[in-house]
Amino acid sequence: MKFEFHDAKIGSLFALTDDIKVNENRFSYTKGNITIVWNRNTVPVRLEVDDLEVVLFPGQLLTTTYLQHVSYKKTEQPLTAFLFNREFYCIVDHDSEVSCNGILFFGTQDLPIIQIPVDQERKFNTLYEVFVDEFSTPRDNIQGDMLQMLLKRLIIICTRLAKQQLIVKNLDNDQIDIIRRFNVLVDTNFKSKRKVGDYADMLFKSPKTLSNLFAIYNQKTPQQIILERVALEAKRLISFSDKQNQEIAFELGFNDPAHFSRFFKKMTSYSPTEFRAISTISS
Repeated sequence: MKFEFHDAKIGSLFALTDDIKVNENRFSYTKGNITIVWNRNTVPVRLEVDDLEVVLFPGQLLTTTYLQHVSYKKTEQPLTAFLFNREFYCIVDHDSEVSCNGILFFGTQDLPIIQIPVDQERKFNTLYEVFVDEFSTPRDNIQGDMLQMLLKRLIIICTRLAKQQLIVKNLDNDQIDIIRRFNVLVDTNFKSKRKVGDYADMLFKSPKTLSNLFAIYNQKTPQQIILERVALEAKRLISFSDKQNQEIAFELGFNDPAHFSRFFKKMTSYSPTEFRAISTISS
């Protein structure tokens, strides 16, 4: 099953499929999409994100963006997926409505995997059926608005669950908002800004405030998060592009390729060349 709504004039896309492995390249636009993947099976399903194997258990959802490299080559069961691009619904412009940036999307932490609680399964299944019903209705000039409303509801429900499941309980809403904004800022500026103070200034907070907040949130310091984001991008460029090490170094803001090599070795235990060889073998 594959449904899509798209507007060629503005390049917008919203799509729904019950088998993303089969249909991922069959939509009008396959680049620049954000995806919500849902395991509606009764068994675990495997996929790869940035060359790392991910196991999605029954009733779990995973969110990915166009910055990540997702592969379904090891996926043996069908996965349901919702796809949309910025032109259909911009989560940055509408962040005040859904508050998902830095939690569901464009975060710097671990992959956001959400478990649907048993008492909310009916809610998700009903919403899924409403999506299918709307796609089955003859298209009119308000279908895009209707699908956008439904997508917004899905994102809000998932964000609420993510806050409950992925963020420690003793953080208040203001503290969560700082974490969200920090995550998004790092994802946007990591190539040019490597100091915690840079992000503290943009958030109008002190570096100590950020450090104390992340000590509650997880075991990583803000500085670790920034450097790991740089290393992740380096691994993506080595694994999924034809760029040479020197090009990657300059793209990531290193003036000296040797400095980049030392940084990469420290972060991954491999030199860029060694990592490229391993990545080539595994693919």
